[in-house]
Amino acid sequence: MSTPTTHLTRVREGLPFPLGATWDGLGVNFALFSAHATRVELCLFDDDGSTELQRIELPEYTDEVWHGYLPEGRPGMVYAYRVHGPYEPEEGHRFNPNKLLLDPYAKELVGALTWDPAVFGYTLESEDDATFDARDSAPFVPKCRVIDPAFTWGRDRPPQIGWERTILYETHVRGFTVRHPAVPHPMRGTFAGLTVKPVIEYIRSLGVTAIELLPIHAFVNDSLLLDRGLTNYWGYNTIGFFAPDVRYTATHAINEFKGMVAHMHDAGLEVILDVVYNHTAEGNERGPTLSFRGIDNASFYRLLPDQRRYYINDTGTGNTLNLSHPRVLQMVTDSLRYWVTEMHVDGFRFDLATILAREPYGFDEGGGFLDSCRQDPILSSVKLIAEPWDIGPGGYQVAQFPPGWAEWNDRFRDTVRAFWKGDEATAADMATRLAASGDVFNRRGRKPWASVNFITAHDGFTLRDVVSYNDKHNEANGEDNRDGHSDNRSWNCGVEGPTDDPRIERLRARQQRNLLATLLLAQGTPMLLAGDEFGRTQQGNNNAYCQDNEISWLDWAIEEDGAALTDFVRRLIALRQRYPILRRGRFLTGTYNEELGVKDVTWLTAHGAEMTPADWDNPATRCFGMLMDGRAQATGIRRPASDATLLWVLNAHFDVVGFTLPEVPAGRHWGLMFDTNQPDRAAGETFVFGEAYDVAGRASVLFVLRPGPAAGPA
Repeated sequence: MSTPTTHLTRVREGLPFPLGATWDGLGVNFALFSAHATRVELCLFDDDGSTELQRIELPEYTDEVWHGYLPEGRPGMVYAYRVHGPYEPEEGHRFNPNKLLLDPYAKELVGALTWDPAVFGYTLESEDDATFDARDSAPFVPKCRVIDPAFTWGRDRPPQIGWERTILYETHVRGFTVRHPAVPHPMRGTFAGLTVKPVIEYIRSLGVTAIELLPIHAFVNDSLLLDRGLTNYWGYNTIGFFAPDVRYTATHAINEFKGMVAHMHDAGLEVILDVVYNHTAEGNERGPTLSFRGIDNASFYRLLPDQRRYYINDTGTGNTLNLSHPRVLQMVTDSLRYWVTEMHVDGFRFDLATILAREPYGFDEGGGFLDSCRQDPILSSVKLIAEPWDIGPGGYQVAQFPPGWAEWNDRFRDTVRAFWKGDEATAADMATRLAASGDVFNRRGRKPWASVNFITAHDGFTLRDVVSYNDKHNEANGEDNRDGHSDNRSWNCGVEGPTDDPRIERLRARQQRNLLATLLLAQGTPMLLAGDEFGRTQQGNNNAYCQDNEISWLDWAIEEDGAALTDFVRRLIALRQRYPILRRGRFLTGTYNEELGVKDVTWLTAHGAEMTPADWDNPATRCFGMLMDGRAQATGIRRPASDATLLWVLNAHFDVVGFTLPEVPAGRHWGLMFDTNQPDRAAGETFVFGEAYDVAGRASVLFVLRPGPAAGPA
């Protein structure tokens, strides 16, 4: 390892806080945590990071933080670290000053990783023998850039949309805009592309309230994928928790992200980030040394207690961040606060969130990370969404997160898919999911919005593929179709994949409308996958994490059927926002209100009678009604005029079911809102008590109680 011989820059002691590289208007303070290092060198580079200009030993060590201040430092300076200490893998230490290391607090990265043997801390053939590798990794790894955080936010204010009104729209920065005809080519696939007026107008036109972006933190492309001509398209391989990935910028400036957020806020849309704090891109003991491993491996990662050479792998990616360590916990919470205060994001969806709540003894809803979020005045004020599972012991923790959190509810996804597929014995579970899964979420004062309902997400089939494929078709991933889930609870409606059969196409279109109606009208917080509103397909690939191509990108050449489906989605969302009873702040329980003489929800058979335990237990039950009585919403004050009474009928049977409409108060009638079998049927058609409405096989119908003629038999 050669040492640069250029002149030395003046360095002062500086401060141990804040961590990272901080420009104060006069110079730059550098602070790096490492509990076990013996020496830390700050390495300065030219503007593009290709040439190492000099090394400066950080002069002071305070509370396990190495720090120094450069009076000559300025924004734009490119830097990284070399950290000295013991190379003792069997003790958990993997220090190697030959490996250039990224600052965990870096706000901007320069360059990309080149997969060269020099990026590994050991000789590739003999890691188990702890062979120390002396090759310099600097030419092959990204570096950090000191930033000027200044940005003119103007009158930007977070929309602060209440949870009850929230509708999430999950998408990918690149995939959403890379084929959009209104986005100029240099801006496609970037944050700037999301600011183009037709893009924002389209998102707004749907009626969704928040755009949830797949990971945008700086990440690494896996070498195995690159060898197969693929890439880590989803980005769940973070190496920088404070830096936006420059691949999503047209200008190579992080302020482009801020501009995107400002545009979204101006349109009344919130920005939610999908974040990956459970592991890093350094992998297992055979992975590269890029940052955390070389800075303080024994502190940053969970290691096997009796074999500290190896990593606990509760994530399935090779390593697990050690949030039980106070400095690692600080790094994660500092990162979250940075994205809220400096980047103005409105919330986070946490990948494999069970990991974050896991202490050495297991999952703990009172663990350090969750407690930190709950008491933090900044983090407790934004939307926090957990993916409540991992592959570790006791990893499935749906509905076990504390108050204040929302959670992805896979029970909703699985039950709704199974019900509309026509599976037996699903009706009772379906009713529970429609009522925000109160069986698991109705505790400790949690609200229905805590259940984030979804039919599809980035991981799995798209909506169109759910109704077009029985089996996954992941051959393009290069793993002989072994990857991805096999239990998809999907149904191809009679033919696997594309078909010209108009009967099957009509059925698939109806099934998509059924699934979308269920998603957008059920109690809880709906999450819509971008492209599902117009029937996007991935050709049966249910694990497109490595497909940065037409398989994953949204195709904006939307055909007539797709446009009609989009209009139907707009209608559904408008109904949800119009009628508060579809987004109640309290769980529907079916409890009889003695004072008002009504129930908040009544479940009905096709004959108009109330469902009995025998009806629910009947495995052949595939049709029922959900009567939500607006009168039950009154709580001693005048009921809002918009709080209507709705009847929602769901028929997963293959044949027509004549559904007897229930009794209504005098002077009222049932008004049709939609019928998924006849999406063009005009809303407002009226029906009276006792009339039988023919609900088509595999169809959903919504009625609203309206003023009109006196009720009576048809």
